[in-house]
Amino acid sequence: MSTISIVPKGILVKKIGVLFGMENTFPGALVERINSMNIDGITAEFVHTGAVQLSKPPAYAVIVDRISHDIPFYRAFLKHAVLNGAIVINNPFWWSADDKFFNYSLADKLGVAVPPTVILPHKHFPPGTNERSMRNLEFPLNWESVFEYVGFPSFLKPVNGGGWRDVYHVHNREEFFHAYDCSRDLCMLFQKAVNFQEYFRCYVVGQEKVRIMPYDPRRPYAERYLLDPPAYDKKLLKQVEKDSLTLCKALGYDLNTVEFAVENGIPYAIDFMNPAPDADLHSVGAASFEWIVQAMAELAVKKAKKGPSVADFHWGAYLGSVSTKAVQKAAVPKKQSPSSAKAKKADKKAAEAASPMA
Repeated sequence: MSTISIVPKGILVKKIGVLFGMENTFPGALVERINSMNIDGITAEFVHTGAVQLSKPPAYAVIVDRISHDIPFYRAFLKHAVLNGAIVINNPFWWSADDKFFNYSLADKLGVAVPPTVILPHKHFPPGTNERSMRNLEFPLNWESVFEYVGFPSFLKPVNGGGWRDVYHVHNREEFFHAYDCSRDLCMLFQKAVNFQEYFRCYVVGQEKVRIMPYDPRRPYAERYLLDPPAYDKKLLKQVEKDSLTLCKALGYDLNTVEFAVENGIPYAIDFMNPAPDADLHSVGAASFEWIVQAMAELAVKKAKKGPSVADFHWGAYLGSVSTKAVQKAAVPKKQSPSSAKAKKADKKAAEAASPMA
């Protein structure tokens, strides 16, 4: 049963919209939770949009994006919304630019442990290219140095992938080349496998709150979140929390999951490009579901209250200065000199005399 939020007359309403796809439990729970908070001037609903006009600003102060990575129309709609003052969780511009190899490179520079990783050229030409497009590429590749650096067992996975699609676990060169031959025109990462004793998936919300969830990617999908886990070393959990916050603050994501595979007490960051992470009640469990719904409701409300900051973008300085001047110009009337005021008064009398209604 959804909650109805009644807003007193005279209060400007800020709408929080949830943009989603096939998921069922999280979007409705988030909308209901925000509305149940009964905050004056703030209400939540599912985003509703059709064709988007250039000059028409969005109806939402905040949009929680759960689906634009799969639907380009939604991604363009969200960028337009940001330009017109909406806050989008997560930033659609950075999400469009991000990739897993950059993530690993950044983590390495930040001092977060990551396994040896290599980015590989496409096995097959991307659409619209041929051998002439690849004239800057070393050929043949030095596979010996690649295998020496990464080693086996290892994983071959897309640089922009997700949901375990096109991921191959390989144990030797033969398996590697078979998987690489199957990678089509995808850009692939080759990464050393971590022989983990513990594995964690961490929700990070608002670059402040962390929920560490014991997880086992080897299990069937519906059983991966461990609902009755063993006790873990407190020092290890502190390190996992610290590294999760470090990564999400550096990447600028307000909602993300960070995955760590722990080998010999060292948490290796394995996957932390999940700006629309799994939040389904039936997979994460009731306790984690309650946590993520409440944390996201509080974050969305906080963002709505604060309002946008266009200056965070390159165009912000231009739009901000122009809009500020326009507001000032409209708000402050020009002072008239006594002579110009008299002239205007005389013109008005002459116009009245000439009018057929006079």
